[in-house]
Formats: sequence, structure tokens, C-alpha cells
Amino acid sequence: MRGRHGVGQHGVEQSGVARPGIDVPDHRGRTGLDQAGRDLRRNPDVVVRDVELTSRGWHVLRRTTLDYRRRDGRWDTLERETYDRGDGATILLHDDARSTVLLTRQFRYPAYVNDHPDGMLLETAAGLLDGDDPETAIRREVAEELGVTVGPVTHVFTAYMSPGSVTEKVHFYAASYSQRDRTGPGGGVAAEGEDIEVVELTLDEAMAMVGDGRIVDGKTIMLLQWWALRR
Repeated sequence: MRGRHGVGQHGVEQSGVARPGIDVPDHRGRTGLDQAGRDLRRNPDVVVRDVELTSRGWHVLRRTTLDYRRRDGRWDTLERETYDRGDGATILLHDDARSTVLLTRQFRYPAYVNDHPDGMLLETAAGLLDGDDPETAIRREVAEELGVTVGPVTHVFTAYMSPGSVTEKVHFYAASYSQRDRTGPGGGVAAEGEDIEVVELTLDEAMAMVGDGRIVDGKTIMLLQWWALRR
């Protein structure tokens, strides 16, 4: 099976030149990045024809050619680009006694370049799984970002946040906290470029900020709405 650029099913270029991330390890030690999706058979109305690796930075961008059977029975050939950054987890920490939530504030360039006034977003603590199970990952992120040693956590739901182009699933959690659980400074991992401010708000303040546009992060809005309804 050959793609548009002379790339075979196993990612070997016709010229015989080995390519990082496909035939030989890239800077993160990955190979076979062009294979994701080729073996999908779960939907009989979808046939994956070719997968092209278009970018292999820290995360991976692919262009997939597929045949799709429409509801009227006709087959269309489509191209879809997918951005693969791995799955993630996020958590809302809430203090029921004081009706407060603990959030982060940090600079987000994608928001800044797309009309956000200063790129400084208020968010629930979150991070990529990086090989851990979701609960282990979110406990790690809470300790790093908020300086909290979290107790029991509740899995709220799992959602695809941008399924038109991003493969990521986010696992949503909630947990109670108190002042005594704040065992560290938080702030993120400086070596990873993180510079995170810990922000405590009342639920009423946070919901007002959703209403007037000061909180615009999707995962944060979802968890705040969930807690407001549950409370």
C-alpha cells in the first residue's frame, strides 16, 4: 500500500533513506509513528488507506487518508489531520466548608495569539499522563502545580476535548482539600518551563468569572459547572 509521497505501509521511503520517528528513533526514541491508525477495524464504514507523518516535535501531527461510507451508501475518500499529544487528566479541588476552589494561573501562548488579552489563564490543575494511569498522574500534577497532597479523588467523567483534530482524552477528577493539605509551595516544575500561580477563589467568584469571561478554559468551566450542580 503506497501513499501520496511514495511511503509504504511500514514507513520506508522509496529512496531508502531512513527517517527519524519512522525507521530510526527520533529525539524521543520513537519509531513507527506513521503506523498509528493503520490497523483500525472497529468501524466497517471506515477504511484507513495511508498515514503520513507530517511533524514529529514533542508531539505528533499525522495526515491520514481514509475511505468513509456515508449514510446513503456512497464511499468518500477523506483526508484528516490529527494532533497526538497523549491523554491527560485534570482535577477540581474544592473546600466544601469554605466554598472555595483552588486553581492555577499560567501563561498560555495559543490563547494569547488567538485574542486573549494577556494569555494568563485560570485553570484547574492538569497535565499529560506521561505513561502513568490517570489517578497517579493527577496526584503528581496537584503536588507540582498546587502544592497539595490530595486525599480521595472522584472520577467525574472522561471527554474528548477537541475531537475534530486532537486525539487527546482528558480524565476529569474532583477532590476536597483543606488548608492543612497544602503541604508544598506549588508553582510547577521550573525545569519544564512552568511558572504557575496558585489562586484560591470562592465558588461564587469563580462562577462570576466564567460569566464575564475571566475564566475561559474549557476543562475548568466544565468542572466548575459540575461542582455547582452537585453542591
